[in-house]
Amino acid sequence: MSFKNVIITGTGSYIPEVIVSNDTFAENEFYDANGVAFESSHKEIAEKFKHITGIEERRYVRKEQTASDIGIIAGRRAIEDSGVDLETIDQIIVAHNFGDVRSNTIQTDLVPSIAARIKHGLGIENPSCVAYDLVFGCPGWVQGVIHAKSFIMSGMAKKCLVIATETLSRVIDMHDRDSMIYSDGAGACIVEGVESDSKEGILSYEVASYTKDEAYFLFLGKSNITKTDPKIRYIKMHGRKIYEFALNNVPSAMKTCLDKADADITDVKKIFIHQANEKMDFEIIKRLYRLYKVRNIPEDIMPMSIHKLGNSSVGTVPTLFDLVKKGNIEGNHSLKKGDLILFASVGAGMNINAIAYRY
Repeated sequence: MSFKNVIITGTGSYIPEVIVSNDTFAENEFYDANGVAFESSHKEIAEKFKHITGIEERRYVRKEQTASDIGIIAGRRAIEDSGVDLETIDQIIVAHNFGDVRSNTIQTDLVPSIAARIKHGLGIENPSCVAYDLVFGCPGWVQGVIHAKSFIMSGMAKKCLVIATETLSRVIDMHDRDSMIYSDGAGACIVEGVESDSKEGILSYEVASYTKDEAYFLFLGKSNITKTDPKIRYIKMHGRKIYEFALNNVPSAMKTCLDKADADITDVKKIFIHQANEKMDFEIIKRLYRLYKVRNIPEDIMPMSIHKLGNSSVGTVPTLFDLVKKGNIEGNHSLKKGDLILFASVGAGMNINAIAYRY
């Protein structure tokens, strides 16, 4: 029996070179949303921040780089890893949220689209290679892979390049403690349709958007310090609401995805989850296993990159996957053919998605 499968044949990522430790924020004056300065010392703030998020340092792009620049690098590396002829790519799907924001500005540049810029930068001439942007919050890359599967299964494409790229360092309010969460980065993959005698690649997926009460949990708002220009907007979030939302909704979405694949949690070898908050991610996994009435969670089920790379939004999952796939991450993390893995993410929208994948 022959199966038409949709598989990831190559991956690539770009981790920016500028390392920014928690100590770098020592000179910042942090204020709450009402413009009142915190009485706690920077040391106390940094220690509490690390305890909750797990973040010790993060990466920023160089001043001359933009989201499209680093997306080109990640995309080229994925193409090289897969070995495909770049002129045979049918779709370029680029997940991001803020487009190109140049250094020392706060203006988003989206004309032409980031996907068009990346296609241009890669030197792809084929006009039948359709390039478009996907704005879906932090779950953008996972959603892009789901889009690629749909195009391939419908016969509209055979090979898709899915890229996630973000430079959140350009849209943060340095007087907001939450600015310490965000980072820059890009990840990419080639997704292809292949015929084989067993089921592999994308087995199932689950997607949900909650917008009734949750649409503005993440938003653009003015700086926490009142003396700045109120017309300038920065990324803001209702952290506690996001935390509770994720814990209450992400585990069930992940279980639904596994159920669609006729799989059990004990079949899963690795979980690649959005690197937003270490404490939150561990609690999500704990609740997922609880849904299966499983108490013992495998020690190395969930590779983490947030400690050194921070939260690069759409970039976290593909970067983490690339690092593990190529053996470039600390810990007992590797993949072998036949492993069942789970991708999952949650973010602005509020959107949730998951993919069950046979490696």
